[in-house]
Amino acid sequence: MTGAGGSAGGGEGHGKRPPIIVVLGVSGSGKTTFGQAVAVDLGLAFVEGDDFHPASNIAKMTAGHALDDADRAPWLRALSDRIRRSAEAREGLVVACSALKRAYREEFREAGGPALRYLYLALDRATARDRVSRRTGHFMPARLVDSQFETLEPLERDEPGMTLDATAGLPVNLARVRAAVERCAGRPGP
Repeated sequence: MTGAGGSAGGGEGHGKRPPIIVVLGVSGSGKTTFGQAVAVDLGLAFVEGDDFHPASNIAKMTAGHALDDADRAPWLRALSDRIRRSAEAREGLVVACSALKRAYREEFREAGGPALRYLYLALDRATARDRVSRRTGHFMPARLVDSQFETLEPLERDEPGMTLDATAGLPVNLARVRAAVERCAGRPGP
């Protein structure tokens, strides 16, 4: 899977390494639900990125304040360490996390190496706000959705992965991911 347009390619290392997949997008895009489904479908472990936030980040977001790069630094380190452990053990992994900026994704890429791929769940602001306002039991208030869009740097064509329509439905997106992973796995690796 390479390029934001969703074309599969570049089996770089996939022939010998199970994939490490980061499911990214703004709050309300369905990262957790989709990430869990991808993990089950591909037989990989699943990690929820929110579980790696320090308590101070959760408290700040619960109070309605957006995180800045300094707040995100320990979270990024912890997630990168988890990704690195899976890469070193040659274990597949699916991580659901916002990964809103390219710099954050580059940190994950360094940790995960050639097996790492991104799945960006693209969603418009109105739908994201609506979804977040209707969910219960989550620390992220709907009023912070706009700050996520202000921070968001969508997946770029040179980043390994694909962009998916977050409103397309789980079966459609799972089929696209499965087909892309199969194409990548069929290519010779180093």
